[in-house]
Amino acid sequence: MSDAQQQRRDAPMGGRGPGAGAAGMPAEKAQNFGPSAKRLLGTLRPDRVKLWVVIVFGVISVALTVTGPKLLGEGTNIVFAGFISLQVPAGTTQQEVIEQLEASGQQEQADMLSAMQFTPGAGVDFSQLAWIMVAVLIVYGLASVFGWLQARILNGIVQRAMNRLRLSVEEKIHRLPLSYFDRVQRGELLSRVTNDVDNIGQTMQQTLSQVIISLLTVIGVLVMMFVISPLLAVIALVTIPLTIVITATVAKRSQKLFVAQWKATGILNARVEESYSGHSIVKVFGRQPEAEAAFRAENEEVYRASFGAQFVSGIIMPSMMFVGNLVYVAIAVVGGLQVAGGLLSIGDVQAFIQYSRQFTQPLSQLGSMANLLQSGVASAERVFELLDEPEQSDDPSDPETAAPSAGDLVFDAVSFRYVEDKPLIDGLDLEAAPGASVAIVGPTGAGKTTLVNLIMRFYDVDAGHIRLGGVDTHAMTRDDLRARTGMVLQDTWLFAGTIRENILYGRPEATEEDMVAAATAAYVDRFVHAMPDGYDTVLDDEATNLSVGERQLVTIARAFLADPRILILDEATSSVDTRTELLIQRAMSRLRRDRTSFVIAHRLSTIRDADLILVMEDGAIVEQGSHAQLLRARGAYWRLYNAQFESPLDDEQEDTPDTGALPVVDRPVG
Repeated sequence: MSDAQQQRRDAPMGGRGPGAGAAGMPAEKAQNFGPSAKRLLGTLRPDRVKLWVVIVFGVISVALTVTGPKLLGEGTNIVFAGFISLQVPAGTTQQEVIEQLEASGQQEQADMLSAMQFTPGAGVDFSQLAWIMVAVLIVYGLASVFGWLQARILNGIVQRAMNRLRLSVEEKIHRLPLSYFDRVQRGELLSRVTNDVDNIGQTMQQTLSQVIISLLTVIGVLVMMFVISPLLAVIALVTIPLTIVITATVAKRSQKLFVAQWKATGILNARVEESYSGHSIVKVFGRQPEAEAAFRAENEEVYRASFGAQFVSGIIMPSMMFVGNLVYVAIAVVGGLQVAGGLLSIGDVQAFIQYSRQFTQPLSQLGSMANLLQSGVASAERVFELLDEPEQSDDPSDPETAAPSAGDLVFDAVSFRYVEDKPLIDGLDLEAAPGASVAIVGPTGAGKTTLVNLIMRFYDVDAGHIRLGGVDTHAMTRDDLRARTGMVLQDTWLFAGTIRENILYGRPEATEEDMVAAATAAYVDRFVHAMPDGYDTVLDDEATNLSVGERQLVTIARAFLADPRILILDEATSSVDTRTELLIQRAMSRLRRDRTSFVIAHRLSTIRDADLILVMEDGAIVEQGSHAQLLRARGAYWRLYNAQFESPLDDEQEDTPDTGALPVVDRPVG
């Protein structure tokens, strides 16, 4: 375990090992639906001109669509009037037929005929009916074309918005301080970047077009309904407040469930990622039952949250259908009475019944989309939380830069702590001359890795200054500082790609000769030629086709190729065999010429040739000097060095009371 990991382990949301639980994560506080939805719609702002085009096309499509039932109603009137005209004797007029019905006491029939236009004995006017049918086909055809154009343009708008959102998330991740990644699990972060962003895209894709069309349809249909019959329109309007009440009531309950669903999904993803990356550790310690039990519990939590969210939000659609059916019955009854009373034609009632369906259907669709909207907004809240995280401090607006050959590094009264009330490094002073080899040793948690993290500005110091070539590193840009620095960590990192691409990651513009020279210096060349495709051998995501030591050699070759002025090696040879380690040390001796190097080591035999050895305890340098000088001082370094050569305690020694004194080492030191 590195020193930084040891320090973060004591901090809130600290480092987690394979199989560690995520249940201890603090509960997320969900934002209000309205502000989050408004912010989500704000991602479409760059395409607002095209959005207006979408709305215009939607208006045209809806206007044409709502014209169709009125035209069909006229066609029904023509057919019905033709049928009635055949029932009365030819040669009479419509007015005479109505007067005869009134005289015979058939007032309802007279009122119904008075609302129609027909010529007795003429029959159905098929030519006029044909023109109406052609007009209906044209209207519905144009409505479909404009609807298709509207959907196509909106699809492009949504996908561009998701593209911008992913770019924003990616850029945000690079601006976040290292402390954020210390307290957030990788699986949880990946869930926000992938699952939540994908869910937002699907939600917007499925709902935006439908919401626009549904709202425009409600408005257009309502206008046509008032034109036909204000009384029936008022009856239909009862649907709106009922829809609002039902949707608001259900949405209020289901929104919390959707937030819980995506939070639980993130925790489950963190569990899967953690268990997979630490699969071998889980196997070695026989913790499969515990890992499986934890997975089942978190999987069950995802099931309960998802089932609850979908079930509660799913109540909306059948409720809307029930309300719509009640309104449909009311319109049919009242409309029939108005036809019988001569207040409406039968074609108008037919059109109105179609409009009532068109009116309640979009309201039902809006209600049924509530679960999608809530799910999408819940995911948006999680993504916005990531985007709102505090970022690392900005680079100076007028940065300074050190000389290209600068290699001297000075720590001046540097203080730092991971947790506010737990000091780690306090008032540290250190001078590393250009080209010097500085080794840092000490017990776990002493602050060794923290020291190099401060050099790289992965963290900023709380007090004091770090100067490179006389320039405060805080006055330099991070890119400028890190471009001068090469780092090889104990934990190897290789990406999916060829061995050549992984080495060239240190300096992409390097020539093939430079790349091969770096690989040869790091002893990569000797095992690469034994592989089928040589440097073009493709590594998978975990580089499992290389051994742990071979992976470390590739990372060292990458650092060699970068040709940095400052070289940081954090237990870089801990994963290779002793012979290879000696060879790498020789190569590093050549690499360190005219460069300042910091070497963190636990095996003290590997840093005997260092120009300066720093012994750290509790964030402070307690000793410094060469290997021989520190051994002669018989202090902290002497104790550490001897401890590495002590024999294991036997049973008799274990029974001996601990007096606090170190066991005597029979072998001479130095």
